[in-house]
Parts: sequence; structure tokens; C-alpha cells
Amino acid sequence: MEFTAKHRFADMSARKIRPFATLIRGKNAAEALELLSFYHNKGARLLKKVLESAIGNANQQDQDVDLLVVTESRVDGAPMLKRIMPRARGTAYVIRRRMSHIIVSVGTGDAE
Repeated sequence: MEFTAKHRFADMSARKIRPFATLIRGKNAAEALELLSFYHNKGARLLKKVLESAIGNANQQDQDVDLLVVTESRVDGAPMLKRIMPRARGTAYVIRRRMSHIIVSVGTGDAE
């Protein structure tokens, strides 16, 4: 059985979080938490919170936490906030404030 947690509209670009998502995919949940705790990046902290939430969802259903494996860790793009910055000679540059959706699923299975 899979247990999923989502953080929608995370205030960070998906491009900055994706390397950490690929790092924990397929690993044991406890090992993935330990890996993320040693990175001092905001993206790793956001992903760690979502992983802790997924583990908590599994714990509510009386699943053995030691057997949980990260089956899915995905970071998708979210809508952008678009702003205009005035520039020289009457031109305007677009400022794109990017957001992301973080999805983590844990389930029972063999760790790779």
C-alpha cells in the first residue's frame, strides 16, 4: 500500500529541488531522511518535510516504518507569479517567480 504526501505551491523552483528528489527515490525511508538532513539547502528541507509527512501518513495506518521505501518522489512545476521590471528606454523585463509541487509516496517493498 502506498501513502502519499504533497506540498503544493512550494515557494522554490522545481529545478532546484529535483536533484534531491532523484537522490532519495528508491531508498529506504529512514535512510532518505538521514540523507536529506545533512544537506543545508532549502530544497532538501522542503523535501524532508514532505517525506516526514508521508511517513506519518503510513504510521497512522499502523504500517511498520522500518519497511517503508520511497516509491515515488516527484517535483513538478507550478504556476508562476509574473511581474514587470521597468528597464532603460521604456522597455520592460518579465520577472518570473517560480513555484513547484512536491509529491512523495512511500510504500512497503524492497529497497534498491
